Amino acid sequence: MRPLLTALLPGALLIAGTAFAHGVAGEDQAFMLRSSGPLIGPYIYLGAKHMVTGYDHLLFLAGVMFFLYRLRDVGLYVTLFAVGHSITLLLGVLGGLHVNAYLVDAVIGLSVAYKAFENLGGFRRLGVNPDTRAAVLIFGLFHGFGLATKLQDLAISPDGLVVNMVSFNVGVELGQFLALGIIILLLNMLRASGQFFRIAGVTNVAIMSAGFVLIGYQLMGYATT
Repeated sequence: MRPLLTALLPGALLIAGTAFAHGVAGEDQAFMLRSSGPLIGPYIYLGAKHMVTGYDHLLFLAGVMFFLYRLRDVGLYVTLFAVGHSITLLLGVLGGLHVNAYLVDAVIGLSVAYKAFENLGGFRRLGVNPDTRAAVLIFGLFHGFGLATKLQDLAISPDGLVVNMVSFNVGVELGQFLALGIIILLLNMLRASGQFFRIAGVTNVAIMSAGFVLIGYQLMGYATT
């Protein structure tokens, strides 16, 4: 058991390090730059790929799902997060609302640390009882802006833009459901092992550490640009 616990922290920090470079690049960026007109299928694929490789989003979702046991609760929190990031993703790209990418990503890092701190009982010890549903919705808005900033950096053709962005958002939702399925499967396996509560603390410390690393990296980037 101790080797498993020891491996969790560096693994989470590695995930956070990969998240620093998370964006639209390489062949995906080239495709977006050269394409025009409605391209529903490709943009659904790109949206799903962006979500399942967005380790900052996945860390937050893992924190949200960690202590949810009822399917109704899972559905509620997933819906709140989806509504939040859908609004700001479409508003940012289609509405032309621009925000600083470094600051948004710093808040996304904060969302990761916040949720892990909550899972560790930090707010309860402080005598604070935040509304977890409101927090997921609000942080979902920032996660959507995080997605939007990656697309705003590209000169995407206005021809078919609305259809393509809606398709991209549909892909994000599909990717989210795929990632959630894997997260819930792993959590259920962990719960069935009988070691869940022994591992929960160190796992959430690792997630919180990853969130703080991401915050520091993004604030450093903001300060130096």
